[in-house]
Order: sequence, then C-alpha cells, then structure tokens
Amino acid sequence: MLCLTSATMALLPAPASAATTVADGGHTVRISRTEYGVPHILAQDFDGLGYGYGYAFAQDNVCELADQVVTLRGERSRFFGPDGDSGTGANLASDTYYGGQLRAGKVRQLLDEKAPSGPTTELRRMVEGYAAGYNRYLRDTGVDRLPDARCKGKPWVRPITALDLWNVVYDVNRLTGTAPLAPDIGNAQPPTTSATPTTASRNSLVGLGLGLGLGLASADVGSNGWALGRNATRTGNAMVLANPHLPWAEGNFRFYQVQLTIPGTLDVSGAGLYGTPLVEIGHNRTLAWTHTASDAQHRSFYALKLVPGDPTSYLLDGKVVPMERRTVPVAVRGADGGLSTVERTLYTSRFGPVLSSGWTTTTAYAIRDANADNLRSMNTWLAMGEARTLGQLRAAQDTFQGIPWTYTLAADTSGATYFTDSSAVPRLTDGQLKRCTVAAEGAPDALDGSTSACAWGSDPDALVPGLYGPSHQPKLVRTDYVANSNNGPQYTNPEAPITGLPGVYDTDPHLDGRAQLGLSMIAQRRDGTDGLGAPGFTEDTLGASMLGNRVLSAETGRDDIVAMCRAHPSLTATDGTEVDVTRACATLARWDTRADTTSRGIVLWSTFYNRLLDGGPPDTWRRVPYDPAQPLTTPRGFNGDDPRVQRALADAVQEFAARDLPVDVELGAVQKWAGIPLPGCDAGCFDVVEAGPDSGTGTPTAGAFGSSFLMTVELTPEGPRAHTLLTYGESADPTSPHFSDQTRLFSRKQWVAERFTGAEIAAAPGLEVTTLRR
Repeated sequence: MLCLTSATMALLPAPASAATTVADGGHTVRISRTEYGVPHILAQDFDGLGYGYGYAFAQDNVCELADQVVTLRGERSRFFGPDGDSGTGANLASDTYYGGQLRAGKVRQLLDEKAPSGPTTELRRMVEGYAAGYNRYLRDTGVDRLPDARCKGKPWVRPITALDLWNVVYDVNRLTGTAPLAPDIGNAQPPTTSATPTTASRNSLVGLGLGLGLGLASADVGSNGWALGRNATRTGNAMVLANPHLPWAEGNFRFYQVQLTIPGTLDVSGAGLYGTPLVEIGHNRTLAWTHTASDAQHRSFYALKLVPGDPTSYLLDGKVVPMERRTVPVAVRGADGGLSTVERTLYTSRFGPVLSSGWTTTTAYAIRDANADNLRSMNTWLAMGEARTLGQLRAAQDTFQGIPWTYTLAADTSGATYFTDSSAVPRLTDGQLKRCTVAAEGAPDALDGSTSACAWGSDPDALVPGLYGPSHQPKLVRTDYVANSNNGPQYTNPEAPITGLPGVYDTDPHLDGRAQLGLSMIAQRRDGTDGLGAPGFTEDTLGASMLGNRVLSAETGRDDIVAMCRAHPSLTATDGTEVDVTRACATLARWDTRADTTSRGIVLWSTFYNRLLDGGPPDTWRRVPYDPAQPLTTPRGFNGDDPRVQRALADAVQEFAARDLPVDVELGAVQKWAGIPLPGCDAGCFDVVEAGPDSGTGTPTAGAFGSSFLMTVELTPEGPRAHTLLTYGESADPTSPHFSDQTRLFSRKQWVAERFTGAEIAAAPGLEVTTLRR
C-alpha cells in the first residue's frame, strides 16, 4: 500500500472543485481543510507556517482576534466608550491597565532577550508570519466585506503586528495572575478619608479570592487529563485523554484546532488558545500530551503597611518606600461620538501592582505574578511539538521553563507516561508561609509586605529569579497511568503518591468529587468492572469513559436522598414553606444517575446539590465524612437527618415551581448551546458543562463553560490514531457553518476521526485547499 507523508502531499494536486489559489509571489503555503473545517497547514519554513496559521484563523475568527487586540492596545474606551456593557467604567479601567503595560514596555524588554529567556529565532519568524497571514486575509477580504456581522465594517478591525501577538501570549500567560485583576489594578486610587476598610472594600477583597491558597479559584479554568501507559491498555500502546474545561464564549480562553507541518522539522496536531501561534495540547507521531490547571500558586498577594499620612508610601524593612506612579492617557469616546483624553495613574510597589480593593490609609494590597517575565511559553510548546520522546519533552520544559499555570501529562511510543508541574511557582518556603502570612479583618490572608524576608527566594536552576526551578518540581514516570483533575500532585497515581513538596504546590490530599471519579473510572476500566467490556483501555473505551457522563455525587448519595424524601414527603424550605417533594422523590428514584441530554433527574439533582454546597461546610451533612486515611473514597453520601439536606431539596423543588419547570425535565431542555442540547453537569460530573437554555445565542453571545477541546490518542507503532471534538466548533461567528457543527456531535456523543497523515488528509470528503503564495 502506498503511504503518503505530509511532505509527499505537498506534491499532490488539490481537487479542482475545492482548490483556491491566492497569489502574491514567493513561497507557497497550503491550507487543507478537512471535515468540520479543521485546517492542516503545510509550509516549508516557520515564516510560512505562521503565515498559513494566521490566514486560516482569520478566516474563522477575525472578529475575536481584532477584539483582543483592541483590549491589549488599551483602546476599548476609544471605540466603545468608557463603560462597555457593564455601565461601571470597565473599559476605562481595562485601558488604564493595558495602556500602562504598553508604556512600561515589559513585552518589548522580554523580546530583546535571547533564548531561552527570549523567543527563539524560529518562533519569532512564526509570529511575524502569523501577523502577516492575518493581515493578508484582512487586506484581501476587506473590512467592509467581512462575513462576520459583529465586526464587518467596524473601525476597530485593523491590521495587527507581531507585538500585538506577543501581547496576546503575555496576557494568556498571566490568566491566573494579574490579568483577571486588570480592572482592579486599573481602578486603584489612594484613599482620601476612611482609615479602615469599608464594607464594600472588604467584600471586594473577598470576592477577588485573595490569599496564598488561591490556586486557580478566581480563574475560570479547569480540566481532566489522563496519560495511560502500556500496563493500563489492552494493546500495550500508550494513550492520552485531553479534556480542558474553559469558557466557551471568551476569545482568550477558546481553543482553535489545527495541524502544523514543516516536512522533516515539525508535524504536530491539536489545539491552541485563540491568538497564540502554536499547538498547546496535542500530539505528533510518537508523543502526546495534555494539560490541566495546576493547583499550585502562581501569584502572591502582599499586604503593604502604609506610612501614616501618606497612603502612597509603604514601609519595607523599616524604610519608607514611595509607590511608583505611571501616568496613562486614555482616549475616551463620549456619548456624542467625540474623543477626549483622560489621564489615569497606576501605582506599583516592589512586589507588583497595587489593587483598588482594600486600599485604606493604613493598608494596601499588591500582587506579584509568577509569569510577569514569561514569554517563554511559546518556546516550550514549540520544543514540545518537536520532541519525540518523554525525555525530550522534559528537556524542553526544563530548558525554557515557560509553562505558565498548568500540569503536563504525557506519553510516548515506549508505553511510558509522565506527569509534572513545571509551571511558574513562587519560591516560598513552608517556613515563610507560616511566618509571613498575615490575616486582615474581612479579607483572606496575604503575605507581610513590610519585610523583605517575606519576598520570594530563588533556585539556582531557575531561569527567572523568584521561582522554583526544575529540581524542586513534582515529577512522576509510570507505565500504568498518571491522571489529574485539578487536584494537587499527591494522588497523580495513588500507587506512587508524590510527597515532600513545598506547600505552594498544594499537596492537600483532600480530593474533590471529580478527581475521585476520574481515578475510580481508571481503576474500574483496568479491572473491567465499569460495564465497558474486558479489562484494559482501548481507543473506543477511552472515548466511552470520557463521554459516559457519570455523576459521582449521585452514584454515592442518590439513594440516601431517596430514602430521606420517602420518609419525609413534605419538607420545610428556607422561607418556612412546606413543600411536597413526592414527585421529586420519584424522579430521583427513577433517574439513571447520568448527565446525558435525555436524563431526567440530573437538573433537579444539580439544583439540590449546588444549593447544599452553598449552605456551608459539608462535614455535618455527609453520611461518611472526610477521612485522611481514605482520601479516594471520602467524603461521600448524605445524612438525610441533617436539616440542611432537607432544606436544600425543598428549596430546589420550590425553585422548579417558581420557574414553571417539571421536576423531571430532561437535561437537554434546559442546557443548550445555540439551541443544541448539551450533556454534562457541575455536580460531581467528570464531563463538566454549565450552560443555560440561551447559551450560544444573542449579541454578545451568552456563555457556557466546560469541556472544550477533547482528544483521545493512541500512539501505535504505525503512527497516532486520534479522535477529537471541539465542542463549540472552529468559528465564533454565529453565521459560520463551523459555529456549532461539532456541538451537535458532542450532543450525540460522537467523535471526529482525526486526519494526520498526508494520505488521510487528501482522502477527506469535501476537502478544501487554499494555496497561498507569499
């Protein structure tokens, strides 16, 4: 049989009916779109690869990147007014923050550095090519003829630069650090009156989730990831499952699926976040990897002791230190359409930017971001894409140290698996955490900013001062499996617990329900007790496990609630109303404990369960409380005699009546994207999905959250066999055929068979090929 490689494919003529050539002289780049619009970019060098990627991305998502660039240039107030949709000055605060970033010139400084701290030559060329490819699409199409009505003819849609893209990368790297706090930093102003925090100020601090144990609590991210070794699969081939959970309607969190090929140099397939020029979760011929959000700390908050009478100076080691000030002019569009300039001031301490929240005449809070010097992420992912073995992947991460805020789970054709947290983590010792943590009334803990003894230290093998180096990072190699669902590293594999880590890596053994469920699913598949056939993973059973829509909270507690409501058919709600729960009880008894689109009972269960969680710590209402000796199976169940459990069910039934919903409503009737029923839940589900009936509709699009880019890949000796699913499709344009085409597959639990080789791509039905001459 003739096997065509990607290099051979370059010589094949494209089908005449599906071929487009865009001429501009010079080298050629081929964009081959297979089913569901997935682009496969084939080029001879990194310039061309970026050029094709930028052009393809613009075809699908020109509005998203244009909007991101407006934000990162600090120009939202110029085009949309100071308030945006919120009416609270959100655009003005954002522009102050990002305008200050540009004036500080941090990204330019990082670009001036040589690799490994600065970008490699290949990466610089790829980013420049990406910008040129995006601009090429914009120039050839014309802003007034763009297919997406959301930005068609808009003055804010303009050519981009390589610097704009580096700013996207830099912002993505800080998604769990300063970036979510941009409005708070942009609005920071010294107090004028009260010497103590106001109630509003305290509440805003609590809302931000300040504290050293924060992890990713304030960032809307999460994931499941498995790497299965030769001892866990029926074939003896390693496999990887990727299941990141991210917002569906926010550009900087959305994935774009792509294959990037330079014959003999790079051939990687997977997905990357919007506006970034690489594959960040994916595989090549011999290696596959995924990421989950790390539970480690990637930022620290410092409580500054202010100088009496001067709220813009603080004490450090007994000396007065003035805050640095940066004036930021912001162009603002008024109600009459006219432009004016507003001058704003940003305040910075030795530890980082000062926040608006909690700033009084005695105390201010500053944030230090572990990724404040990180443009190295793209170096790392490019080297990972070029790696062929786990050893080479590890060397790539140790060399560039650029993974910003995720764990890595990987496998190669040897049948081994690998786990690490190589993300940017502050070098804070357990002694420092104990000695330096200070409590503030009405706010969670921060570090003492009045002494340099509480500043971050440095590891000799860390590229950037203040961080832990590779020698301190958790690592585990196994031939059975490694797994993570945003829990700490300790139970990556319960048979080989990772212990002895610094506290900032969060080694709390208390696993949440999703992490427990994931480990249980692996154990049951390995011994064949999950109902999916003979023991051991296959490609089919891996996909079936992912989309099984199991709900651990129901598997371990539904019967407790049914027993409770059968014993008490009338329960008292929080407002004192007596509620008949007979029909609700019957619904739960009939429910299959799954979160499929046709499941009846999951909506009621999720409402009950989340009301119960909102009612306070679970220790007293659990039938079996948490036991440190049994971290994989406790806590579990529900104490039906606990008044909070009874109230939660009564309140849930009362809520259904108020919304005129039957208690046995199908999940797919109330959880949708663009009108398409969605599976999954947020009540102990492995497949996390949160959405309302109007998600995916409106302007701006109503959002959803959860499973985004799904990938299963088996690394066989003959090459990778992968299935993927981009739950919201390749395009954010509601009029695009690829806005929700894969959502329909997700609704039906169907996967897309990935096309990786040149022969597979050439055989795709309806193949569309665009050849760019540059």
